[in-house]
Amino acid sequence: MKKMFGIWMVIVFGLILVLAACGEKSQEDVVEKLESKLEAMNGYKAKAEMKMNTGQEDQKYNINIWHKKKDFYRVELTNEQDKKGSQIILKNEDGVFVLSPALNKSFKFQKEWPENGSQPYLYQSLVNDVMKDKEASFKVSDNYYIFETKTNYQSNNNLPYQEIYFDKKTYTPVMVKVLDKDKKALVEVNFSEFDTNPTFNDDDFSMEKNMTSGLTDAPVSGEGEADAFTVVFPLDMAGSELVEQKEVELENGQRVIMTFSGEKNFTLIEEKMEVIPTMSSPQVVDGEIVNLGHSIGALSGNTIEWSNNGMNFILASDELNKEELIDVAKSVQGKEVK
Repeated sequence: MKKMFGIWMVIVFGLILVLAACGEKSQEDVVEKLESKLEAMNGYKAKAEMKMNTGQEDQKYNINIWHKKKDFYRVELTNEQDKKGSQIILKNEDGVFVLSPALNKSFKFQKEWPENGSQPYLYQSLVNDVMKDKEASFKVSDNYYIFETKTNYQSNNNLPYQEIYFDKKTYTPVMVKVLDKDKKALVEVNFSEFDTNPTFNDDDFSMEKNMTSGLTDAPVSGEGEADAFTVVFPLDMAGSELVEQKEVELENGQRVIMTFSGEKNFTLIEEKMEVIPTMSSPQVVDGEIVNLGHSIGALSGNTIEWSNNGMNFILASDELNKEELIDVAKSVQGKEVK
């Protein structure tokens, strides 16, 4: 009996060793594999959907992401609620740009992007966040390696964590959940395609090509009720109220200047051009790119400028701090058709 028991113990112990040898990779193994895969790649093309519920209304983006090693990026974001075309974040040898092709409008940024903060739709940003966070948690499911890491959103301290799902076979991202302080997901990015062996044309990252992309799909001004001038009000007024609304007729459009006064004074300018101006040099911004939910904005000092649904917006205040300025800009969604 003792001999039989000893044989069974040997068998069980052998099985344990086999299972351990064939077991899941450790957190260190996965991080090392992610790092080596990122280093070996010459670029990628990916498609994703990003859902955001960080403002008063949920927003949904379709995103096309192109990266060419080492420092070329093209991120096209199309907001389902914006009928006037997409915005493009472009990085090439000339700098970093935010383009609104349908409006022939462009901003150039002097600060480093994407290295200056977390980007939930960029592979290298996700891997870097995993590598930097020595306290990152790690889980394994049937199909995914799952990390929870700290984030670095310079313009939003309310999203301190993220949960990243990497495919166990390809080590590419499948889903990213950006979490608030209570670990509630406010942003979710779901990748539908990820090509790690892409081809690019020589001019894919050029300013000229990208400023003309999608223009044929943009609605023509003057067609239908959607092109009526629409005054859009902030739902978050930072304890202030509208005290003056001044309308200005422009040579090729209209402008409304709204003054808000109270706890924090600020000015909101909205304008719509009936004729799209010819392409000019990009406006240089000594600031940063901010995602406002409804659009991508340019934050510089005490001013945010953005385009949405065929209109240009400028929000300025000497009294709102950076986060308050962004919160008010995010909330500019309440509409009144003129």
